Amino acid sequence: MQVNPYLHYNGNCEEALNFYVKAIGAKIDVIMHVEGSPAAEQMPPSMAKKVLHGQISVDGEVIMASDAPSDYFEKMQGMSVCLQIKDPADGAKVFAALSEGGTIKMPFGATFWSKGFGMCVDKFGAPWMINCAME
Repeated sequence: MQVNPYLHYNGNCEEALNFYVKAIGAKIDVIMHVEGSPAAEQMPPSMAKKVLHGQISVDGEVIMASDAPSDYFEKMQGMSVCLQIKDPADGAKVFAALSEGGTIKMPFGATFWSKGFGMCVDKFGAPWMINCAME
């Protein structure tokens, strides 16, 4: 069994996925738009250029995403995508990139459980935790 986060965006999914390529070194595996898919007939015309399904991978781990129709979109809450990073210097760099233009919930720094930990919500509304575990 594989467990993958599936993030829903408010019309800016493709922009977010491209941001993750730069911010965390993700690779875009799939971007499927509503237009040209069998789902296009059931979706409002305003959704044509939106992402029906997207998938990125980060060091072999998969995160999936799509744009939600505006009537169905709900702000992401009650969860975070947690990135486990070995080197605290790399963790600080990723945290800075993800939090740029977003909101820092807990600044990145050493804790009693981690060589580096921080929490932020990126500019697209996705909550992240960066953790550099103790050896």
